[in-house]
Amino acid sequence: MTPSAILETALYARDLAAAEAFYTGLLRLEVIARVEGRHVFFRVGPGVLLVFNADATVVPSGNPAMPVPVHGARGAGHVCFAASREEIEGWRLRFFAAGVEVEAEFDWPNGARSLYVRDPAGNSVEFAEPRLWDA
Repeated sequence: MTPSAILETALYARDLAAAEAFYTGLLRLEVIARVEGRHVFFRVGPGVLLVFNADATVVPSGNPAMPVPVHGARGAGHVCFAASREEIEGWRLRFFAAGVEVEAEFDWPNGARSLYVRDPAGNSVEFAEPRLWDA
């Protein structure tokens, strides 16, 4: 038995309002859950992007019905969204129009295209052709 998919990915940001503005305003993701000062969660296709305030997630929940272990990371994380080459061009144009710097854009040795920007918390946000990971 092996995992068949990643259900959720977590990033960390102290300024959740800025993170929410980036992911809803620029990426147009839907907010599916929010707890002020602790987290904001977004729907991404069949999965979920979790953005936590790391300072809040090191505090035990105190809810015996939901005994989620404490967790959290410090420093910049990374997430990669699947996109076609044409969509990557569209993202580049959208970021340019919004004044968001494209940190890198290139073709991998297998020909797959990637584009990288930073969210307001400094997390690396990549858009790449899914064939990036083809064998």
